[in-house]
Amino acid sequence: VQLQAYGGGLVQAGGSLRLSCASSGFTLNRYTIGWFRQAPGKEREGVSCESSSGGSTYYADSVKGRFTISRDNAKNTVYLQMNSLKPEDTAVYYCNGNLYTSSRGNVDYWGQGTLVTVSS
Repeated sequence: VQLQAYGGGLVQAGGSLRLSCASSGFTLNRYTIGWFRQAPGKEREGVSCESSSGGSTYYADSVKGRFTISRDNAKNTVYLQMNSLKPEDTAVYYCNGNLYTSSRGNVDYWGQGTLVTVSS
């Protein structure tokens, strides 16, 4: 049971990247999905999340209008499309799947992180 994040890399300011996060061992369609990031010397912060139904999404103010979260349930994959990247977007990006059940409480799965570096 794991999440595998990939798609990071080095990009110039103003460029785009699409991060992907594939699940194995469980199906994502029941999970709230999210992307978090941690810049050097800073705490991990939430970037975006989407409810299991897809009916509700959240974006941090710093990425609104530039980032888009989506999922392909058939592929058990979550995406984060990042446009108009800025140097301050440089961070390790982590994907997360969260499910609450009355029997198990909160269940969280984390991807291993993928590094995004935006040069000025």
